[in-house]
Amino acid sequence: MKKSGSVFGGTLLITGSCIGAGMLALPILTGIPGFFPSSVMFFIAWLFMLTTAILMVEIMGWFKKPVNLISMVEHTLGPVGKILCWFLYLFLFYALLAAYMSTSGNHASLFLETTFHLPCPQWAGSFFFVGLFGWLVYLGTKPVDHMNRYLMYGKMISFVFLVILGIQHIVPRFLLHREPKYALFTLPILIISFGFHNMVPVLMKYMKGDRKRVRQSIYAGSFLSVAIYVIWEVVTLGVLPIGEIVHSYTIDVDASQALRTYLGSNLIGYSAQSLAFCSILTSFLAQALSLTNFLSDGFKSKPKERENIGICFLALIPPLAFSILFPGLFFQALNFAGGICAVILFGIFPALMTWIGRYQKGNLLPDRAMGGRFLLILVLLVACLIFFDQLTTMLNLNFLPKP
Repeated sequence: MKKSGSVFGGTLLITGSCIGAGMLALPILTGIPGFFPSSVMFFIAWLFMLTTAILMVEIMGWFKKPVNLISMVEHTLGPVGKILCWFLYLFLFYALLAAYMSTSGNHASLFLETTFHLPCPQWAGSFFFVGLFGWLVYLGTKPVDHMNRYLMYGKMISFVFLVILGIQHIVPRFLLHREPKYALFTLPILIISFGFHNMVPVLMKYMKGDRKRVRQSIYAGSFLSVAIYVIWEVVTLGVLPIGEIVHSYTIDVDASQALRTYLGSNLIGYSAQSLAFCSILTSFLAQALSLTNFLSDGFKSKPKERENIGICFLALIPPLAFSILFPGLFFQALNFAGGICAVILFGIFPALMTWIGRYQKGNLLPDRAMGGRFLLILVLLVACLIFFDQLTTMLNLNFLPKP
């Protein structure tokens, strides 16, 4: 019998899935309402996503073999739920992958131009990125786990350097900026920033169905993500004035590029570039791997050590084409993915599936999540609030404050 994956590896996979490309957008979007109003939203989003992830672990315990979200939904919500799940899941992860591919091309172009003075179109950078690292996704979970560990080390080193270099430029009054009326605007990106739920089926498979170890990985990985996010927020929002933040949003520039441009430091620039590269790549690998697992489950593909090459193409080619045809969609894609798709898939669905599984189908595990019916109703209410708020925001084009 093959040895199951470690809690340490699982923790890094969860953290790597959280601390990714969404981290680069986070300070720009949370900087609009300000540090303190956004901190409240941080706590709410973290508790919400942690709770629904634990519910997913419980749901997966009802099955005798590894399954993904599509089988879970079909078992509890029926064929209508299955169709909706297919549509939303593909929309969500195609949107996320398109955002990561788009910003990877942006960073590749910037790196080549500033370092080697070589002009490089954004589409070429995206194409090279997907071609090189898409191969790693094809090789399967274990190679991705090993690569993710090295990338996490690189990410942490770059992050520490950036914090040390940036902390001396902090202007405390920038952290006092407050526009609470825009606080709910941050919830979609925060949902994405704690959106590791797609890794839960991967971890269940990786850890041979050991729910206790999977939960330990989720608790440790999500808490580590919170700590890193708070430090990152203090540094970036303490350095960048509100006018620079709003300007960065309007021209689709992430926080690492904004810091590099605003401070004009080569050392900060290279640290930011390294952080961006590792963040984008860890997000890309985690989301691409989870999407291939989802498609394999949906098409009833037999589990193998390596992923099906056709499924890999199906997971990667559509978002690559979209990112090339429509560049500059980083913030829009993340907002849509978080506020609409992720809230339904990883908020509403887990609560509904748990309710039906427990109280209609009688699936009462001894290690089920605490809270009972009250917790499930609370999760549904919060999810609906985020969903309808995002719909309102998408229909209102004048929600940004003036710089």
